Amino acid sequence: KMRILAGAVHGQRQQIVRMDSGGPLAGNAIRQAANDRLLSALRKADGLLTSDYGYDLVRPDMVNALAAKVPATIDSRFRLTEFHGLTAATPNEPEVEAALGVRIGDDPSVLESAGRSLLKQLKHQALLITRGKDGMALFEPGRKTVHIPIHGSDEIADVTGAGDTVIATFTLALAAGASYEEAARLSNCAGGIVVMKHGTRPVYAAELA
Repeated sequence: KMRILAGAVHGQRQQIVRMDSGGPLAGNAIRQAANDRLLSALRKADGLLTSDYGYDLVRPDMVNALAAKVPATIDSRFRLTEFHGLTAATPNEPEVEAALGVRIGDDPSVLESAGRSLLKQLKHQALLITRGKDGMALFEPGRKTVHIPIHGSDEIADVTGAGDTVIATFTLALAAGASYEEAARLSNCAGGIVVMKHGTRPVYAAELA
């Protein structure tokens, strides 16, 4: 990943574009070795977070088979609709639009329809759509959609790692026994904190508290 920042020499710089390069890098042997180590690690794990960046190491059949063991979440940039029956997914709005071929924009009815449609298609227990400056929307079967406004200021410093922070906090909260709404609200706070920091930075427990 190459990030291009803009700004004055002595002023605050902001990321304006990111350029990614790379491609599939996992053969069957590497994939099998990773699967074996994952199965071993899950014996002591309280949760499973899968980040699929399209390098072909992560296969839906492998992750779907592990979902019943612990709370399992998925962040898939290119194959969102191929991961079924997990605990939850946390796609951003453009990823939802790409998966369903719709344009959500500022239309709450389209957001509601898209969220419900995708949740039903994926057969997850919950779906958390992140919407940038418009916050988040949490969908659960048989429950009213929960809309969560952004935490903190919308004058962000750097979006690097925001999505990773959200799903990491969300998964950790679920593994600790939180409800989906509690986990979503915690992850919303974490995302609001991390975008105020420059570069790839953590959110500390004291900040989240």
